[in-house]
Order: sequence, then C-alpha cells, then structure tokens
Amino acid sequence: MPAETAEYLFDAALVPSELRQSLPAGLSLRPLASSDYSRGHLDLLAHLTSSPDVGQQTWSTRFDEMRAVNAVQLTYLPVVIVEDESDRLVGQATVVVERKFLRGAGLVGHVEDVVVDPKMQGKKLGLKLLEVVTALSERVGAYKAILDCDPKNEAFYVKCGYENKGCEMAKYRK
Repeated sequence: MPAETAEYLFDAALVPSELRQSLPAGLSLRPLASSDYSRGHLDLLAHLTSSPDVGQQTWSTRFDEMRAVNAVQLTYLPVVIVEDESDRLVGQATVVVERKFLRGAGLVGHVEDVVVDPKMQGKKLGLKLLEVVTALSERVGAYKAILDCDPKNEAFYVKCGYENKGCEMAKYRK
C-alpha cells in the first residue's frame, strides 16, 4: 500500500510544512504510516539499538494500539524520512507526550528513537528530525522537550539546541 493511501499515526498537518520542505531533494518527511513495516522501519531502528524483526502482524498490532491511544489523546508522534527513489525509510524520530500534574497539569515531550541510516548521515537529517519533533512538542503545548542520549552524542544534541540537565538512570527487567 503506498504511503499516500496508508493511514498515518497522526495528522500530517501537524508537521510544519517549512520543515517538510527543507529536506534535500529526493527525500520526504511525514508521520509514520501503517505501511512502513515494508519500508524497513525495524531495519532502520536496528541502527539505533536491538530491534529484532517482530513480524508484520506484531508491528501492525503495535501501530494500531498507538493509533487508538492517539484517537483519545495525541500521545505518539513518530516522523520518518523516506528516500523517494527506493521508497525506504532512512530516518526517524519520535516525540511521546507525557501528561503531568506539575506545571499546571502541563505536557512534556519525550524525544525518542532518533536515528538516521548510516549511508544518509552527513546530510543534516538528524538535525531536521530534531527540529520537527521539537516543533511537534511545541505544537501540542508541551512546556519542554527532553531526551536521553549516549554521552558520545551530547555534542550533536547541544548543536541542535538541547542542553545537558543531568544524567539518565535505568533499570532493565532481567
């Protein structure tokens, strides 16, 4: 199914048109689509971390779960960059909207899963993705956008306007 007829995870009109149009020729930016499993979504994410192929059905089930949450309250805003000629995903980033009691029951945008295919790096696509998810966070009314990153990537995120505000802690299930 072509992306034009696929269902997006959120309304594409939320993505600022000036940012969509600022990509190099031959690349398109849009929300994650229901047909993106076949465009290598999990292959792209594997450049970031462990991303085993869960299969089309499981991927589609998760997509539908996220879409159902968005139908009630806009929460998941993943954007992708598509290489037009190959119709493959070459970049992606997500902002997840958290609802808080703090700051007058404010919203926080959590930037997640920022990845650019290694063969496409050096084209400022990571910067574009960060600009888009930051803008999406602002458009939904978040009072801040935050992200965790590997210390080796800190300089990149500082260049994108983010600042180090502490450290990340994690406890993984055994």
